[in-house]
Amino acid sequence: MIKSFSLRPPVIAAAVTASLVAAACGSSSSSGSGGAAAAAVPGITSTQILIGSHQPLTGPAAPGYSVISAASNAYFQYVNAHGGVYGRKIKYTYLDDGYDPSKTVGVVHQLVLQSNVYGIFNGLGTPTHLAVVKYLNASKVPDLFIASGCDCWNNPAAYPYSFGWQLDYVREGKILGAYIKQHFAGKKIGYFYQNDEFGQDGVKGLDMEIPHSQVVSRQTYVPTNVNIGPAVAALKAAGAQVVVTFAIPAFDALFKLTSLKLSYNPTLVASSTGTDPMTLGGLLEAYAKQGGATVNGNQLTQGIITDGYLPTLGSTGNSWIALFKKVHDTYDAKAPFDGNVLYGMAVGYTFVQAMLKAGKNPTRASVVKAIEGGLPQGASVAPYTYSMTDHQGVSGAYIGVIMNGALVQQGPVWTTDTTPTGPVTQFSGSQPAAPASGMP
Repeated sequence: MIKSFSLRPPVIAAAVTASLVAAACGSSSSSGSGGAAAAAVPGITSTQILIGSHQPLTGPAAPGYSVISAASNAYFQYVNAHGGVYGRKIKYTYLDDGYDPSKTVGVVHQLVLQSNVYGIFNGLGTPTHLAVVKYLNASKVPDLFIASGCDCWNNPAAYPYSFGWQLDYVREGKILGAYIKQHFAGKKIGYFYQNDEFGQDGVKGLDMEIPHSQVVSRQTYVPTNVNIGPAVAALKAAGAQVVVTFAIPAFDALFKLTSLKLSYNPTLVASSTGTDPMTLGGLLEAYAKQGGATVNGNQLTQGIITDGYLPTLGSTGNSWIALFKKVHDTYDAKAPFDGNVLYGMAVGYTFVQAMLKAGKNPTRASVVKAIEGGLPQGASVAPYTYSMTDHQGVSGAYIGVIMNGALVQQGPVWTTDTTPTGPVTQFSGSQPAAPASGMP
């Protein structure tokens, strides 16, 4: 049993070494193939592709997520060492916004106006990226593979330069909801979710599958307030036997510890956004220690039900895991090889796919056209949805259970859409093998 403890704001900066890549000025110059000069394109030279990002290297979303950008950069280093993209090396500048939308605006303006980047890649966070998506599209800056599953990015009419990547939260909610409807029929269900488009989209998907009569309590949190005791107490008072969370890792950890303090032990079904086993287990131990308690992170994560849209790290025979482990060991060995590192490398691979398809003399418009023409499935377990009318991303996932500190896949991959009537169906295809060269 966990000792009593007080929840204090996580001191993220002390736990995370936030290595800011210096913003380099990538001024436009003519580039070409076979002597044909191309029109000047921001961030593109004859030898370089300069991209930028806003990332939570500090702040409430830093645990787990702070390693993503370095992992993407590790894959880019691998690509650069293997000839680059048509001879150009990728230079990735990622700056800290602390998961604070007001800081995101300044960071992105710096990258676009001062560093002169070709595009923004994998900007992380729903509330943070919402602060800049209109600016990027008005400026016609490629806004590629946003690190958020908000359904809002899928709006080609309003945001023609923006593309999601990961499984969107509505689809994820539907897939988790379909599992709950089947396996917890008649049980009292509670929701705990971030009070913005992230959590609201997840709940939208859940509500498309779970009978409303089963949902006995809906509780929210905001990332700036770690006092979630009242929310957890309300779920307990409502008798919720199963709690579904759409939360970042820090708040999944706080939820679990607060539940234990209140002698409340519901079955936990959680969005993959907050359930990387290594990250969550480490946070549980660290936060408990802050309150003077000692816990076993693996024991506390045991049995959590979640989902996955990338191969599990335990799939050692999977060619994508083998590729990214090799890249990690060479270029990012100081970081743990966890689900967040896997995510960073997998989305980096997709960026290289897009740039290769954009052509030897890429423009900002050509990469948009390339993605809208569709991209091969790559490391995801389900195909992408990309087209001229769909900028969403991964279309499905499998259900997984955390066992002994690792995610274990349970059953097949499921795909669906974002409509209330679209069925959750078993994916009949298979994941392609990673190329032997590691290059798209």
